[in-house]
Amino acid sequence: MQSPLRVLAGATAWRKIQQSGLKADDIEVMVGASGGPKWFCLYGLDQYLLGQFFAGRSKPLHLLGSSAGAWRFSCYAQQDAVAASARFAKAYSEICYPAGADVSLVTRISHTVIDQVLPTAQHCAEVLTNPVMKLHLIVDRARGLTKVSNSLLQGAALGLTATANLLHRSLLQFFYQRVHFYAPGACAPFMHSAELPTEHVALTSDNLRAAILASGSIPMVLEPIENICDAKPGRYFDGGITDYHFNQRFSEDGLVLYPHFYPNLTPGWFDKALPWRRVKPELLHNVIILCPSDSWVRSLPYGKIPDRKDFKLPDAQRIAYWQEVLQRSHELASAFACGNYQLELL
Repeated sequence: MQSPLRVLAGATAWRKIQQSGLKADDIEVMVGASGGPKWFCLYGLDQYLLGQFFAGRSKPLHLLGSSAGAWRFSCYAQQDAVAASARFAKAYSEICYPAGADVSLVTRISHTVIDQVLPTAQHCAEVLTNPVMKLHLIVDRARGLTKVSNSLLQGAALGLTATANLLHRSLLQFFYQRVHFYAPGACAPFMHSAELPTEHVALTSDNLRAAILASGSIPMVLEPIENICDAKPGRYFDGGITDYHFNQRFSEDGLVLYPHFYPNLTPGWFDKALPWRRVKPELLHNVIILCPSDSWVRSLPYGKIPDRKDFKLPDAQRIAYWQEVLQRSHELASAFACGNYQLELL
């Protein structure tokens, strides 16, 4: 029977795995993409990686995420990471919005999820002081026209941003500033793409929750986070705008593990409609992508992994669907754990 899991490796990673297999200590960086509820198909892998694959690890592992990836990795950095990931999955998958809810109400309801992910100051402290799991997340600060608060003008500004991005991805810098928030003392091995300048801000107890919330604040869907402590004043939005699946070298020391929804990577949010704009293979030479197979995805309800369009379904129907995907996501973890997959070259 075909494996539910695909494992795709860049040339350096492929040779390393062929020579000595895939070992937890060979992984230097993990990457978590934006994508909202798409991550439910990776939940089982998260549980396995946290509970078994990386259990007992003592060397630092750098976790780079945007939006949903940042939320997932804030769970990875807690003392009981398995329980934190389960809390996140439950809170997110069961969330409901009243019919006709405006952006303000959707934002307030969405922000209740952070209370399940980081319920106490102690959980925040664990993320900031974890000696192994080093959290890094991307947030985008509005610049120029995108700083406006009027919803109609916001729509126009997003349209101009999309047009500029179509001309060249580097033009995004005139609309959004990429901001890299990092765990204190974490010396990141990855190199952010030079096409978009990057600011760096240390995570603290005063800005951790705000930075995580901001990393998932989708324009015109959720309100931005304003004036994050220790960062420059401004309106902060979803990190996936600039770094949807990321477009950079992640590390030159060791391998990069990337549990992902797809076998390919799209640099930024506005690139989703641009099929010719994909991450260059040479940036992925030491990357290992774990993703569901096409046949596994087709076997799910509706023949697809979850996405934000599912909120159009009746709540009970949507929640049942998402719960089934969460449960079945353990099939990918089982395939990874027992080596039931064919290693493919990226």
